Amino acid sequence: MSGENLRDIHAFLAVARERSFTRAAAQLGVSQSALSHAIRGLESRLGLRLLTRTTRSVAPTEAGERLVQSVASRFDAIQEELAAFGELRDKPAGTVRITTSDFAARTVLWPKLSKLQPEYPDVKIEIAIDPGLADIVAERYDAGVRFGDQIARDMTAIRISPDIRMAIVGAPSYLEKRPVPKTPADLTRHDCINMRFSIRGGVYAWELRKGKRNLQVRVDGPWTFNCIYPVLDAALAGFGLAYMPEDLAQPHIEAGRLRSVLKDWCPTFPGLHIFYASRRLSSPALSLIVEALRYRRTRGG
Repeated sequence: MSGENLRDIHAFLAVARERSFTRAAAQLGVSQSALSHAIRGLESRLGLRLLTRTTRSVAPTEAGERLVQSVASRFDAIQEELAAFGELRDKPAGTVRITTSDFAARTVLWPKLSKLQPEYPDVKIEIAIDPGLADIVAERYDAGVRFGDQIARDMTAIRISPDIRMAIVGAPSYLEKRPVPKTPADLTRHDCINMRFSIRGGVYAWELRKGKRNLQVRVDGPWTFNCIYPVLDAALAGFGLAYMPEDLAQPHIEAGRLRSVLKDWCPTFPGLHIFYASRRLSSPALSLIVEALRYRRTRGG
């Protein structure tokens, strides 16, 4: 196979995965016109149409999907082998892509990695804020960050935070207008601030626990977000009750800007973990990041 075909297949795979010429061009560092030219050249040489293009989307044709299935894994294997040569360097190098929530990014990843990266200038860190449960292998991330009970068993997971207790909070200005909820059923009579983890997913049901009783309560309200910090902002503005990590709410509770309700129903979740496919730890850069994030219990903690 010629070098031209290899380059153009690599370009095609990027478009097929991203479902977008714009995103694929940015990923490859080329112009959209050059990318489009490469795809047309490949289609011309193969005598097959590989992509279906509309004004709003791009998707592989049947032939294109067959090409993805047959060659994508081989390209991935080549890239992983090339990345492994980084082990021969004196210092870790390369790009590490991590998918995480905004809460984890702000409270754990940024405080630790912002101190680490200047010491290793050849390591580039890409953080993708996505509260959904992304498939890190399919979406080509090196690692992800989630609560410990959300990670597939075939992944290697390392704890990066203590356990996290949840809280239900509201602003005094909101709670002055409504009776304070005494039971989970009372939440259905309140304005609540919702989260939706992905465009295709449903609105998140609040997970509550008291003793051996576990409930998932679906609430309603005027606002829905896909990240936790806008939820906090809406709660502080008095738009309703919100469900969030207690650590996030605590400074505002202490300052009197928020009040906690239904404390005895708020569960504690396994802490945040960084996880990855086992073979990925062959990357010295990822190993460096995992060790920097690893949670180490303090005495009495």
